[in-house]
Amino acid sequence: MGDDPLVLQEAEPKGSAKTKLIVGAIVLAGLGFGYLIGAAVIPRWWAQKIGDIIDGRLFFGGFMGVVIGALCTFLPLVSLRIAWRFRKGAKRALTMVVVAAILAFPNLALLGIVTGSGNAAHAGERILDVDGPGFRGGSLVGVVIGALMFFGLGGLMWSRRRNKRQAHDLKGDAKARKAAEKAEEKAAKKAAND
Repeated sequence: MGDDPLVLQEAEPKGSAKTKLIVGAIVLAGLGFGYLIGAAVIPRWWAQKIGDIIDGRLFFGGFMGVVIGALCTFLPLVSLRIAWRFRKGAKRALTMVVVAAILAFPNLALLGIVTGSGNAAHAGERILDVDGPGFRGGSLVGVVIGALMFFGLGGLMWSRRRNKRQAHDLKGDAKARKAAEKAEEKAAKKAAND
């Protein structure tokens, strides 16, 4: 019976520990390799792109820094908030986390330039000093503005929901009072008729 081709052999379950370990190791190796390549290339490349756009104009550099810093802080935070709402659906939550990382790329690339200690980070700093003046400071201001916008909007939405709940509760209380008053009037009329 062992030679019978119709008899199915037992296969390993799809989510076995061995498979998970191999996939985990591959993902970790890919992330490590991606980090090394990114640290060597991205700071210089990003600084050159920003330098080409700003072209040495101080006011424009500051303005672009504020705009990019604010948008690339506010939008990723919104995406992460949406991911938090989808936390029970892992695929949608993971998608929103990836979207947040993509939207935060400009700020993360600049953070790599400012805090990095490699040759690419130092080259990026020099490029921004010459071709993109004001961009780093403007980006810091933009990050603060973007975070304040997100948390301010969150506070407004929270207070709006709270006020709606309170209004709903007050309507319920008013209906209950009216019903109690009608019941008292009926009881009073019935007592007067008796």
